Amino acid sequence: MYSDIASNKRKTIFIMLFFSVFLVAMVWLFDKYLNGGTGVFYGALVGAGLYVIFTYYGGARMALAVNGAQEIEKKDNPRLWRTVENLAITDGLPMPKVFIMDDPSPNAFATGRDPRHATVCVTSGLLDIMNDQELQGVLAHELGHVKNYDIRVNMVAFALTAVISLIADIVLRLTFFGGGRDNNEDNQLFLILGLVAAILAPLVAMLIQLAVSRQREYLADATGALTTRYPEGLASALQKIKETGKPARHQNTATAHMFFVNPLKAHGITNLFSTHPPIDDRIARLQHMEGHA
Repeated sequence: MYSDIASNKRKTIFIMLFFSVFLVAMVWLFDKYLNGGTGVFYGALVGAGLYVIFTYYGGARMALAVNGAQEIEKKDNPRLWRTVENLAITDGLPMPKVFIMDDPSPNAFATGRDPRHATVCVTSGLLDIMNDQELQGVLAHELGHVKNYDIRVNMVAFALTAVISLIADIVLRLTFFGGGRDNNEDNQLFLILGLVAAILAPLVAMLIQLAVSRQREYLADATGALTTRYPEGLASALQKIKETGKPARHQNTATAHMFFVNPLKAHGITNLFSTHPPIDDRIARLQHMEGHA
């Protein structure tokens, strides 16, 4: 288990570094083309920065609101509350806020910017079909996201994707409506490079975000299994969701990457762009951990 956790941490660090380098390279390339001749570009950077700050501090509340989640107290669902409380104590984490979504789809997610401002949310469908060991496995996975600061990584990755898309869109507009350097060979080169980068940037940013999300799911599985010392509980929960699960009643692509399993409907090729690794792969890894625990 420890080797799986270490491996996934290294992969995530590499992906995030590549994400940052890609963003810096875009800014440098576009600045070369614009030659500092317009304030629109830097205005966009300021706006993007403000958006990142807003997402960082307000993203959790927005995610809970758009999914119709309601906060509960211990008396509202003692089984759920005690499970979260016991796992938080085991992980040495502050008690997170606990929310429930009224949705028959079995699922869960964690959000917040750090362990002191974390929230765990489960659907009513998850509570209905999971036994205690399976529920513990799912919630240990979600608290694994909190413990590993995945909730922060996901917000940063989402914000970086939005920033890259915004910059690419502005550069495309400036390219078509003017605002670059004098018409010379250098300008033509940066124009071509800028156009190619602006067109490909949103796709590359999305693929990087997907890679981050998938690695964090594997990491949370390993962390959750380490917490409970019973990978089979989480594997059983995944198997049950695979066999009886259904898409969320209210589809929301903006928060889909936060969930325990993909809450969206599967549409053929769109599975290639899923923020979650295949359930069968996750189960296989957990069973491998069980055999090497």
